[in-house]
Amino acid sequence: MPRKDPKPPPPPPGPPPRVRRADRPRSRGSAWKVAYADFVTALMALFIVLWMMNSSDKVKASVSGYFRDPRGYTHKLGAGPSNSGEGLALDRHSLADLQGQVERALRQMPDFPGILGHVHFSVTGEGLRIDLLETERGMFFVSGSPDPTRAGEELLRVLASELVKMPNRVAIEGHTDSRKFRTASARYGNWELSADRANAARRLLEAYGVRPGQIAEVRGYADRNLLRADAPEDPANRRVSVVVEFGQPEEKTAGK
Repeated sequence: MPRKDPKPPPPPPGPPPRVRRADRPRSRGSAWKVAYADFVTALMALFIVLWMMNSSDKVKASVSGYFRDPRGYTHKLGAGPSNSGEGLALDRHSLADLQGQVERALRQMPDFPGILGHVHFSVTGEGLRIDLLETERGMFFVSGSPDPTRAGEELLRVLASELVKMPNRVAIEGHTDSRKFRTASARYGNWELSADRANAARRLLEAYGVRPGQIAEVRGYADRNLLRADAPEDPANRRVSVVVEFGQPEEKTAGK
């Protein structure tokens, strides 16, 4: 019986068919962004140059001084960080700016309209003097007492927020009128009251941020330096004075 030939093996499988994916969108590039940024920068520089060409000599000197010594010029112009004592230093040239700065801060107080006539600014050979004038009933301090009133404490808080920005030393004075207060005694009179009020003001200023080294003196004058010498018993003679001294940087405390 004839033998049958075996079937030939199946051919090997071919490569898998390739599936063509849809073309991805090609990126257009970001070179135009760099060119646009360069153009805007050049345009800003042009505007600055045009502004400088038409500025006053004072503005030119300020800009020039800043770029030559940013740290030193910041200290000079009073742009230092808060509570660092690198703010506007008081001298005879910056006096009006400082007084306006303090007045603007005080005007933010809710009770300022009621105390407006009792805050007096003046310039002496020592510096800028800020007098807090009392009334018969006691505007800033309880009558016959070294304890501050609510209005007095709030005013000293606002004042401290401005003094802390300056490097100048501060002196605090207490004054009374010539009248003896009701609770006066042989051991406690106008001398003690004036000194205690000045010291109470010092404590509040320091509590609200004024550096201890910034306080130069605390003085009590009793009725020896009357504001209204022709009326020695006038309540306006009772006052606490904060004196920002000209050109006197604070003394650094030992170990600091």
